[in-house]
Amino acid sequence: MSNSTPATDNGNDKKKFKGDRSPCSPSRVLHLRQIPSDVTEAEVISLGLPFGKVTNVLMLKGKSQALLEMASEEAAVTMVNYYTPITPQLRSKPVYIQYSHHRELKTDNLPNQARSQTALQAVNAVQSGSVAVTSARADERGLLPGQGSVLRIIVENLFYPVTLDVLYQIFSKFGSVLRIITFTKNNQFQALLQYADPAYAYHAKMALDGQSIYTGSCTLRIDFSKLTSLKVKYNNDKSRDFTRIDLPSGDVQPPVEPCVAAAFGLPVPSVPGALGCLAVTTSPLSGHVAAPSVTGVPGNSVLLVRNLNPEAITPHGLFILFGVYGDVHRVKIMFKKKENALVQMADAAQAQLAISHLNGQRLYGRVLRATFSKHQTVQLPREGQEDQGLTKDYSNSPLHRFKKPGSKNFQNIFPPSATLHLSNIPHSVTVDDLKNLFASTGSTVKAFRFFQKNCKMALIQLGSVEEAVHALIELHNHDLGENHHLRVSFSKSTI
Repeated sequence: MSNSTPATDNGNDKKKFKGDRSPCSPSRVLHLRQIPSDVTEAEVISLGLPFGKVTNVLMLKGKSQALLEMASEEAAVTMVNYYTPITPQLRSKPVYIQYSHHRELKTDNLPNQARSQTALQAVNAVQSGSVAVTSARADERGLLPGQGSVLRIIVENLFYPVTLDVLYQIFSKFGSVLRIITFTKNNQFQALLQYADPAYAYHAKMALDGQSIYTGSCTLRIDFSKLTSLKVKYNNDKSRDFTRIDLPSGDVQPPVEPCVAAAFGLPVPSVPGALGCLAVTTSPLSGHVAAPSVTGVPGNSVLLVRNLNPEAITPHGLFILFGVYGDVHRVKIMFKKKENALVQMADAAQAQLAISHLNGQRLYGRVLRATFSKHQTVQLPREGQEDQGLTKDYSNSPLHRFKKPGSKNFQNIFPPSATLHLSNIPHSVTVDDLKNLFASTGSTVKAFRFFQKNCKMALIQLGSVEEAVHALIELHNHDLGENHHLRVSFSKSTI
């Protein structure tokens, strides 16, 4: 069977999912297992939609499996990384996701694909902002004209308190949440939540309506609001605008609820002292809420980074790369096993952010693995102790991106991508200068564009995500002359 031609999986599949086989390398085709028999194509597609465009789907209902093709490998990696610590659910059943051996799906000649293609077309129509979703199929799936990006949420059977941060954690898994307002009406806890796109609101409603936050209590009832947008005046425990970190906070916010029980497929980590709850930590980065990984120690800011290329990696390289997602304080490459390293971030929320975006990314020809470490801090070598320069302290580095309160960097945190955002470019530096600079790192420059209104900034598109990662490590803070040091970060845009 060709890697580009899926058919029903052979009889050896059961063996390869029992953990006795090494995982597949990243692919834009994902293999979903334990799909409930009554699940529709649209529900399977909804799992991938928050991470990027879904380009194909193949249901293998006889085997309770499905294959989902994303538009890019980058989107697939982000999706797998997200769902590794938090198992998704369809119809209240856990679904397991891993990379497929296939590199693409070709389903043109397969029978019974009409439903899948109709579901894809309906989703893409909503994603592109089209309101002309009038076919019988689209109507059947609930994709109706006029459904906006604002949801009204009522929490019934409120046995435990529900906070704005808990709602953010739950709903942000379906797409970018812009604003949340919570209030009490008719003795019921309610919320209005605005997504960046109506498609996110649709899939969140489809997946979460009727689900319970805590086991047996705090049931969600979700409808589309007639409002087209929300206006938030204060960022506090009652309301928040995630696009405006400059808003006043009003009264001091109470601490976030200490734990969220196992629901929506959120697994309960067996961590000593966790008391069977999934701890919720509030990140200072735009108010994001991050759930700690089920491995390692929740609340820990030290990461264990494995499968590094010892011939290429340096403490400085790890400092620059992980510094995209938080302020790195210390880095230690293991003296006896240089494929492994410890990276200490400023806090646990930044550590979680780095895991979410970097685990599974390719770096110097290898797939990087990042998890929480059991160590609480990175120890510096004692005086006279042989270290070979493998341990570095960056606590006071001027290159920290997030130490300045209110920095715009908080709003520009994106997954690794082939397109890089460049800033602090002096006027004397030309397009060819920058193209040649990036080509000197071994990168293939596919496109380049200066910003029209600000020639100190530009976008450059390289041949792959891995090339962009290497270029960022090598060229961030590169001296361009005239007292200008190049600033490099990942971009959400393409050229």
